[in-house]
Amino acid sequence: MAPKTSTDESNPPPPSNDLPEMFRPPINRAMRVLDRSFFQKRIPLSAAAIYKASDISNVRKELLKSRDMLALPRLNSIREVKDEGEIRRGILLREDVRHDDAATWSPKISELVEKGTVGLRPFDLELDYDYWNYSDIIASIMPEDLLDEIPQGFTQVGHVLHLNLREQYLPYKHLIAEILKDKNRTIRTVINKIEDVGSHSEFRTFPFELLAGDNDTNVTVHEQDCKFCFDYARVYYNSRLETEHRRLVNKFHPGEMVCDVMAGVGPFAVPAGKRKIFVWANDLNPHGTEAMQEAVKMNHVDQFVLPFNKDGRQFIPWSAKELLQSEPLTVSLKPKRARKPEEPPRHPEEYARPSIFNHYVMNLPATAIDFLDAFAGVYAGHESLFTAQQPLPMVHVYCFSGHSENERDDHVDICQRISEKLGYTITPEYPELEIHNVRLVSPKKQMFCASFRLPADVAFRTG
Repeated sequence: MAPKTSTDESNPPPPSNDLPEMFRPPINRAMRVLDRSFFQKRIPLSAAAIYKASDISNVRKELLKSRDMLALPRLNSIREVKDEGEIRRGILLREDVRHDDAATWSPKISELVEKGTVGLRPFDLELDYDYWNYSDIIASIMPEDLLDEIPQGFTQVGHVLHLNLREQYLPYKHLIAEILKDKNRTIRTVINKIEDVGSHSEFRTFPFELLAGDNDTNVTVHEQDCKFCFDYARVYYNSRLETEHRRLVNKFHPGEMVCDVMAGVGPFAVPAGKRKIFVWANDLNPHGTEAMQEAVKMNHVDQFVLPFNKDGRQFIPWSAKELLQSEPLTVSLKPKRARKPEEPPRHPEEYARPSIFNHYVMNLPATAIDFLDAFAGVYAGHESLFTAQQPLPMVHVYCFSGHSENERDDHVDICQRISEKLGYTITPEYPELEIHNVRLVSPKKQMFCASFRLPADVAFRTG
């Protein structure tokens, strides 16, 4: 397998059942402790020994075009071949070509032999554990009744590979983990989730077991040109959401003010800060807040991003009031590039922090909708501040719903739940409403992001 990035989700290729049997790894379905030495195989083939080194490139092209060259994934078909006491460069041929039986030769092979360009010789191809990928190896040791759904997908966060194995594969968990670690060079630690996210922790962390490698969950990940360092065992982070983080951050504009209510380690807040967007970023988990503070410093966005460690429900009204009462703040950034003598003077970029939030981000899909009642009266008494040029903020709330055949059914469900918590009716036809399909979590569970303009009846509500 190719090395993975620090925040990658991988789906290894399916087992190579389309390969001829002779090139598949040996089978041992009784194996319970990984024996790498078992996976060795010697395969008798034929090779075209090339008499002149200058002909190698042309012969390879011709045999590739005629489909006579052996074509296996991850295998170099150009090898050293013994030819009557000499060592020559040669090209491995299809498994059905026999060096001592001209009836198995194609017209192209016969032509090259007749011209004296090549000579066919026997060649023993040796394959071992290092050659076959994860899918090849695991398919050769797993019981036949489990082959249909061999664990393929996994999540990688830094050097940690995170599995979520089904019950039937638990007896083979250490085998699976060892092979995955071997076949992914950037992996040092393999863990398996043993409880659902958040089932025992309000911080969305999950208990896990170490299956292979180092007992080290302190990871470094990179996302949107930002660097994050944290203990994966103590904070929530999902590498599958990088595309979604980017999508939402791209909706914000430099100089705007964002309230990130459940910010985690800062995958929305820190990249937004790099784009000169002001963010007040909050998380209930003190370890998450600490990691976010480090990310803010490490990525040099401390002028734009301010972390907090508060309860999200309290943070929504508190932050709105606190921002209104805060002293004005202007960030002045010096030009990065020195001015050329012929250029006019370049002035610093200046960004004045707004006194009202333009966006609220609520990335806690399991329960974020339940926090929406905290917006009731959040700007009561400040109606005069809002105009066509200064509208009420957009709310971006993440949630789960079903995975219906008709997606509108899911949208109706989401709107009904939002309406119940806001005390205000929002339908799929509500102006400035967008419900974005983030990802499929399971066959019957979908993650969505509902973005809508905070209704005046909610923001200015009294009593």
